[in-house]
Amino acid sequence: MPLADDEVSIDQMIDHNVNLWQQFVDDIWDSISDTALWISVVKVVLRIIMFLIISGIAKKLMYRVIDHFMHPKSSKRLKLRPRRVQTVGKLLKNTVSYIVNFILILLILGEFDINLAPLLAGAGVIGLAIGFGAQSLVKDVITGFFIILEDHFSVGDVIETGKFKGTVELIGLRATRLRSWTGEVYVIPNGSITDVTNYSVNNSLAVVDVSIAATEQLEQAMEVVRGVLSRFEDANLVMPPELLGVQAMTGSDVTLRITAVCKPNSQAAMSRRLFAEIKKAFESARDPRYYSIASAERMGGA
Repeated sequence: MPLADDEVSIDQMIDHNVNLWQQFVDDIWDSISDTALWISVVKVVLRIIMFLIISGIAKKLMYRVIDHFMHPKSSKRLKLRPRRVQTVGKLLKNTVSYIVNFILILLILGEFDINLAPLLAGAGVIGLAIGFGAQSLVKDVITGFFIILEDHFSVGDVIETGKFKGTVELIGLRATRLRSWTGEVYVIPNGSITDVTNYSVNNSLAVVDVSIAATEQLEQAMEVVRGVLSRFEDANLVMPPELLGVQAMTGSDVTLRITAVCKPNSQAAMSRRLFAEIKKAFESARDPRYYSIASAERMGGA
């Protein structure tokens, strides 16, 4: 009798599983053959495709508007520098892309009858938590935005901020990257950039001081310098170099000052060239033991 009961129990289990499988197949078939369901699915798919197409068109239109305003002619009317145009244009396009994609995701989720209110509320709570926990990051992003917007400096400019000086390689929303003239790379959080000296905005001033022995003929030395300056040429020269005259006097020396207005951040190279040319002229004109050359480099006008 126990064996017969076991056989009946196994048969009942098999029948039950077969019935479940048959019911599952019937449900699948009913779903497949449900015309209303298929119509609803097709409508959802078509709406999602429409959202994708519209979002793509919207981004392209916005990109064209941005490119139009960032065009060289428009940028001149807006008084934007070419390097800033590229930076601002890329930032605006990224912002447009983020906004359009966010709206697209919300529309797609809405098609699946997902309640967006809890998601948006949760996003707000998460945003507040992140805001309290990452205040420095928020400060970096806001400062980076205003650096780009107000054109404090652009990629390629030589700047100095705090103890760092170098050429700007990258301006991001979070950090700015500088490369020094000796090759070191500095990554500076935008929030820590307060005072900035930009050496690439205005013309530079190269200053060369020439010291001659007080016992030498002053006018003769000045004529030698004037001869050098009259022949001096350089691609970075904005105005002809000028001999200002006697800058200082001591018991043993008289210092002559020469200045040259040159293109931004080229004053060091300009000073070196002036050193070499004046030194050669003195060697040709008189005994070089009586002359010495010192230099100073300045920014701005004469």
